[in-house]
Amino acid sequence: MRWITYYKLADEMKKIVLLISVAWAAGSVTTACAQQGSRPAPAAVADIPEEASPVFIPNLPKELDFAGEKVPLQYAEVREALEREMTVTMFMHSRTLRTLRLTTRYFPVIEPILKKYGIPEDFKYLCMAESGLDPNTVSPAGASGLWQIMPSAAKDYGVETGRNVDLRFNVEIATEAACKYLRNAYERYGSWTLAAASYNAGLAGVSRRMGIQDVKSYYDLFLPEETMRYVYRILSFKLLTEHPQKYGFYLRKRDYLPAFENYRQVTVSGQDIDWSAFAAEHGTNYKVLRILNPWIRSYEYANKGGTTYTVTVPTEGFRENGK
Repeated sequence: MRWITYYKLADEMKKIVLLISVAWAAGSVTTACAQQGSRPAPAAVADIPEEASPVFIPNLPKELDFAGEKVPLQYAEVREALEREMTVTMFMHSRTLRTLRLTTRYFPVIEPILKKYGIPEDFKYLCMAESGLDPNTVSPAGASGLWQIMPSAAKDYGVETGRNVDLRFNVEIATEAACKYLRNAYERYGSWTLAAASYNAGLAGVSRRMGIQDVKSYYDLFLPEETMRYVYRILSFKLLTEHPQKYGFYLRKRDYLPAFENYRQVTVSGQDIDWSAFAAEHGTNYKVLRILNPWIRSYEYANKGGTTYTVTVPTEGFRENGK
């Protein structure tokens, strides 16, 4: 019976401790409430300026176009879709910041080629959406380079791909191929917006759905989710690039990465190449050679076909570029 008495005593002690705990908690809450009553009320959300808040829903412009074609912001689902992509792009902070910094390095290369083919300048934002302006990007599906060109599309437009040399990683050559595709798509649809959508979904995919749904505008077309979001993602990069501070990105002039300078181009053809030895012969190393020529994909290349390649090599001062 002794153990019964012991546990009864223990139960009584537990009850006492519990009562003390409840009393203490009640006193703490009362004190906290009294203290809070003496504090000023927090500012209303409307009183906080947008630029002071690290997280906010972006204000959309009253009017917007893509490649000269009006975006119908009067439609609720269009505004919501753009707000969604703006929010996603804005708050991928490190990636978006890096992409914005690279605009000064690659836009001067891309823009003249777009102009050469009569492609609206807004398509440089498509490139941002595709790869973040990183020429070394490779997707899980095998799309590669600044313009994320698939192997089949590369073949269609005469771009060499391979384990040792892959010209999808050559910014100029890839931009030329992308321009040829976009010109072809525009001639089919008569719409740059649909041409942009087809860059994601393919000509056949967009054309088939346009036929089934009997519509002619991207903004009236129901597409797979990725393509439904695609043009809005491009538009988000347009807005962020043109108005970075409005959307929370404060870049000083020195924050933008400079275009490559202090280099020259040499041609190689009809010979097997050891790229490390080639780099040493031109006063540099394999690392710098790859930075300037991301289309070089291995240490050596057996040039059995005698193909001629233009290789960019640094000159004095290249590695101090931008200082």
